[in-house]
Amino acid sequence: MGRRSGGGGGGSNTEILRRRVESCKIKHSNLGGIVDYLRDNYPDYRRTKEKPFIRMVQQTLDRINKSNSTPSPGKKNFRRRVDDDVEERLQSLEKQHVKRRRPNDSSTEEEEESSEEEEEEEEEEEEEDGGLSTSEDAIYGEDVEPEFDLMKSMLRDKYSESKSGKPKGEEKNVEFEVGSGRKLELVNGDNRGRDVDTRKESAKKGLVGDVVDAKGKGGPKFRDLGGMGSVLEELKMEVIVPLYHPQLPQWLGVRPMAGLLLYGPPGCGKTKLAHAIANETGVPFYKISATEVVSGVSGASEENIRELFAKAYRTAPSIVFIDEIDAIASKRENLQREMEKRIVTQLMTCMDESHRFVVQSNDGDSNSEASDQRPGYVLVIGATNRPDAVDPALRRPGRFDREIVLGVPDENARVEILSVITRNLRVEGSFDLLKIARSTPGFVGADLSALANKAGNLAMKRIIDQRKSEFYEESMAEEHSDEWWRQPWLPEEMEKLMITMADFEEASKMVQPAARREGFSAIPNVKWEDVGGLDYLRQEFERYIVRRIKFPEEYEELGVDLETGFLLYGPPGCGKTLIAKAVANEAGANFIHIKGPELLNKYVGESELAVRTLFSRARTCSPCILFFDEVDALTTKRGKEGGWVVERLLNQLLIELDGADQRRGVFVIGATNRPDVMDRAVLRPGRFGKLLYVSLPTADQRGLILKALARKKPIDANVDLCAVAQMKACESLSGADLSALMNEAATAALEERRAATKICPDPTPLTIKIIHFERVLSNITSSVSNQQRQRYQNLSESLKTA
Repeated sequence: MGRRSGGGGGGSNTEILRRRVESCKIKHSNLGGIVDYLRDNYPDYRRTKEKPFIRMVQQTLDRINKSNSTPSPGKKNFRRRVDDDVEERLQSLEKQHVKRRRPNDSSTEEEEESSEEEEEEEEEEEEEDGGLSTSEDAIYGEDVEPEFDLMKSMLRDKYSESKSGKPKGEEKNVEFEVGSGRKLELVNGDNRGRDVDTRKESAKKGLVGDVVDAKGKGGPKFRDLGGMGSVLEELKMEVIVPLYHPQLPQWLGVRPMAGLLLYGPPGCGKTKLAHAIANETGVPFYKISATEVVSGVSGASEENIRELFAKAYRTAPSIVFIDEIDAIASKRENLQREMEKRIVTQLMTCMDESHRFVVQSNDGDSNSEASDQRPGYVLVIGATNRPDAVDPALRRPGRFDREIVLGVPDENARVEILSVITRNLRVEGSFDLLKIARSTPGFVGADLSALANKAGNLAMKRIIDQRKSEFYEESMAEEHSDEWWRQPWLPEEMEKLMITMADFEEASKMVQPAARREGFSAIPNVKWEDVGGLDYLRQEFERYIVRRIKFPEEYEELGVDLETGFLLYGPPGCGKTLIAKAVANEAGANFIHIKGPELLNKYVGESELAVRTLFSRARTCSPCILFFDEVDALTTKRGKEGGWVVERLLNQLLIELDGADQRRGVFVIGATNRPDVMDRAVLRPGRFGKLLYVSLPTADQRGLILKALARKKPIDANVDLCAVAQMKACESLSGADLSALMNEAATAALEERRAATKICPDPTPLTIKIIHFERVLSNITSSVSNQQRQRYQNLSESLKTA
């Protein structure tokens, strides 16, 4: 490090600079002009850094102004005392800064202290001589700008003090607050009125975390939560009783539950359950969103967490509820900024202290152990819908001891939720909750609440429309026709306003649950009438899928466990996809259509993730039908050349089809025309265990298919579709070929009419005649050859024997 320019600040240099400044002050009135003049005319000043030189000139100007103003001795002494206080403050902060930089070198500290004392003496001498040396120069040994990290630290302290409203000398560490001042070692259970005042004072100061009065009668209780019977019973034993009677675990010498992590899809009632726990126990409840913790000032986010837990300590036993905790407690290896990692670490530190027993005693009783003193602790509740994103260190015992899953409610749970929601609604007597619950698969509590609101709006709209029509009938004057809505409602009219079962049924078609807004297909508008023939397949699906979805209690009563995986195979164009769509429509269940290899992804692991997400989504909204079209693209035999492309995906699919994750209510249908290339492990019972061969239609089935296709076309009354199906040219036609035949015949009729109208307009309606079928049959060829037909027949026999 080079020697400082200008030496140690001798008096001669200072006097020379002062004379030069006084001489040029006449020509230049501002600081910039004086500095430019001195650096242009005196080469020594050009070798000095610009900013330190500006500071030197400014100090010289200040001394000149002081000498010219000649203040009174009292003011001069007061200003010197203020300057001395500021200088002492800076020196103490600089000492702390140096110690933090070298905390382990004790010898260095002694040398620094001695050198600092010498530098202080030199600075005092320089002040008396008018020297220009500063404390920054004494520490860093060179004429540079002050260390800005120190100034930022001072500004941060000042900003945080002004934001929190705390006095400057108050320490913000949780342990310090717990152990000092008010002897926060125990909480007196009978003196909660004083605790409420403390919380009000804290709220006035603007500290983090709002206190929700848990003793209010308007908050939710356990009786207001439907479909959580087993969860609530478990919470009463493990959380409510130890929190309401904290002396019990202390007497037994066991550690109470420190944290509770609630996770599940959005709208399942996590926040409401946390409020209900606080309302049942009557303890102070500190609710804070994760985004409220984060601050733009470095260190302020950690300070917010410490203040939150400190307030909870002062009012223990209490509850701290952090909503969307994954926003501030994500896995540290995935975080990019150091501030986010510090927030996670601070949260873990505060949670480690939260389950310590603290008892807050009165100052007058500090030396006596009163029998009415109750120990308390802080229970931390976190809520998230992404539990896998939370840092594993927070999910260990001692922090979040217990994790409770609040999943999508099943049918019985939906009945309980609807009974709670409709408790205060005006519904008519013939109200079937079971029917509504059965028609709302995948609905969570928030969706069912939206359903009830929508039904109420429909009921209100129905009554208003009825009243509007009556007003128009009674009112004869047109000038009052638009004033119907201003008429007051009579009590007898209000009595008619009831929510009916029809309103709920209509609302269930209009309200889409959050779980079905992504990944689900619209239920196809295909009915069994659109599928000609194939009655045996209809009977199979009625038995295995449709009735099980419509009447589940009958199968549960007898304990019937039928196959849930079906594979439709056969020649192309025989109606495999059409059958699956008709089954989904007939059953009225949720429907997900997977089109061939759309699950494949070029990135490793993404294909398996897509399969897991697919089945998880189907389980969430069960009953659900998964239809894999061209399933052979995903299930090729393992070990063959090129099979590695789908091998990992196939393994994941086999795991999901096994039903290890309780595949109840999820029905899987696959369609393929190449069953011979599929892995044999997929075709065993429990996976695609029910193999259904869809062959080419017979003559009678062709007639039924043509009738189904002709339902929306103008067929001439003289056309016998069964006779058309018996024609020799139709023997090998598939369902797709017959559909093409019908479209070609309709096109031929249209072209014939168009050609005839050019000569003479024909007023008769346009119909498809037998001549049109005969004309196009010569151009229609079967898409399945006799050789392919025989091969599929042999393949069907081999699969049946296997």
